[in-house]
Amino acid sequence: MFIRSERLFLRPAWPEDWPELLVTIGDEAVVKNLAKAPWPYTADHARSFAQKAQDPRCPHFFVTLPDSAGPAPLIGCIGLAADGDEVELGYWFGREFWGRGYATEAARAVLRLAKVLGHCEVVAGHFIDNPASGAVLRKVGFAPTGRLQRRFSLSRGYETESVEHRIVLGKPSDCDGSDDEAAAMRAA
Repeated sequence: MFIRSERLFLRPAWPEDWPELLVTIGDEAVVKNLAKAPWPYTADHARSFAQKAQDPRCPHFFVTLPDSAGPAPLIGCIGLAADGDEVELGYWFGREFWGRGYATEAARAVLRLAKVLGHCEVVAGHFIDNPASGAVLRKVGFAPTGRLQRRFSLSRGYETESVEHRIVLGKPSDCDGSDDEAAAMRAA
């Protein structure tokens, strides 16, 4: 599965991407904001992630920045993951790509896909010491739930406070019209 947004190209990871992944995520300032990434992040971790199978209902993408001068460099990663009965949005971007609106643009693209895939709600969280991620979530329509949750961070090696957010996407779009119109058309 591929997604093209205004400035970005979101694509699946390929096994040969592991060296670029290692360079892009190999920054403690990036990894400390993630719950499931270890620190130090090694070549074995990068190889394993680049080979990770896709879940068709909860895909993940490498975010690349297309350029006519050559191959599109990897700038981050974004995706959906099943978390119990909920679907969670998660993302990270290399430090040199912070503050440019890429996370917001990629999140909007993935949320549109989430709705097409039939997800009615998506949750997300950010560690309390990462307010920039909370700003991204609010820009794309998430609302804080008012709940702080203790969440383990593999890179930090301890639990820390996570600010929980939720977005209601509504019913998936029906290209045949409303449910009533579609039922009337099937009955005709």
